[in-house]
Amino acid sequence: MAALGWLTPRRRSATARSVLAGEAAAEAARKSSLEADSAAAAEPEEPEFPVVGDERAAAFFDLDNTVMQGAALFHFGRGLYKRKFFERRELTRFAWQQAWFRLAGVEDPEHMQDARDSALSIVKGHRVSELMSIGEEIYDEYMADRIWPGTRALAQAHLDAGQRVWLVTAAPVETATIIARRLGLTGALGTVAESVDGVYTGRLVGEPLHGPAKAEAVRALAAAEGLDLARCAAYSDSHNDIPMLSLVGHPYAINPDTKLRKHARARDWRLRDYRTGRKAAKVGIPAAAGVGALAGGTAAAVALHRRRR
Repeated sequence: MAALGWLTPRRRSATARSVLAGEAAAEAARKSSLEADSAAAAEPEEPEFPVVGDERAAAFFDLDNTVMQGAALFHFGRGLYKRKFFERRELTRFAWQQAWFRLAGVEDPEHMQDARDSALSIVKGHRVSELMSIGEEIYDEYMADRIWPGTRALAQAHLDAGQRVWLVTAAPVETATIIARRLGLTGALGTVAESVDGVYTGRLVGEPLHGPAKAEAVRALAAAEGLDLARCAAYSDSHNDIPMLSLVGHPYAINPDTKLRKHARARDWRLRDYRTGRKAAKVGIPAAAGVGALAGGTAAAVALHRRRR
C-alpha cells in the first residue's frame, strides 16, 4: 500500500511532483533537440548563392518597380518638364500612355507606336551630351530616393561575390547607364535612340528592349562575355520579363505582378516583395515598352560589349 500511495498524485508531496515534472521536461527537451539535430543533418545544405568567385555567373536586373519604385522614364519626363522641354498637356498625355500600357497588360502595336513617337519627338534635335548631363541632375532629384533597399542589397550581394551586375530595361540607355553607375553596377542594357553627330534624330535603332527583346539582349551579352546562363540570376517584377527570367538558372520575382507571382509559384521560383501595401506595385507610372528611345535586344547587347572593350 505504501508503494501504491506513492503512485497516487493526490498523496504525492509537492517536492516529489516538482522533481518528476522537471525530469520529464528535461528528457522531452533532450529528445526534441536530438530529433532536430538529426533532421538538420538529414537535410542537404542549400548551396551558397551567389557563389563567390564564379566568373561565369552574373545577375540581370529589370529596373522599373524592381530596382526603382515607379518608372525611370516617367521620372525622367518629370525632370524634362521641369526644364521646359515640353508643355503640361504633353506630360499628361505621356503619363496616360504609360498608365494605359501597364493597366491593360497588352502590347497594342498602334498604341505603342504612338507612345514611342511622342517621346522621341521630345528629344529630337537635342544633343546626347545635354540629356546625359540633365539625367545626372534628374537622378538626384527624382530617382535616388526611390531605389528599393532590398533589391539594392541583392545586387550588392552579387557584386560582393565578384560577379557582374547589369540593368536590363526598356528605359533609355542613357538613363539606365546613369542609374547603373550611381549604384556601382557593371553596366546597363537599355533602349537606344538614333543620333547623328551627337544629336538625336527622333528615330529608333532596332525594336523595343521589352519582353522577348530583353531575353535576346541577355543571351547576346552572355555569349559575348562568356557567361553560363545556368549559373546566372535574373530579377523582375513583370510577367513581360518571363522570357528573360526563364533563361537563367536562378530566376527571382521581385515585387511581382499577379501573372508573374502565379507563374513563379507554379515553377517554384523565389519571390521577394519589398512593397508596403497590397497594390503598391502600381506606385508611379511604369515605363511602357521602350518609350523615348528603343533598341533591338541583340544590337544593344553587342553595342555595349564593344564599347566596354
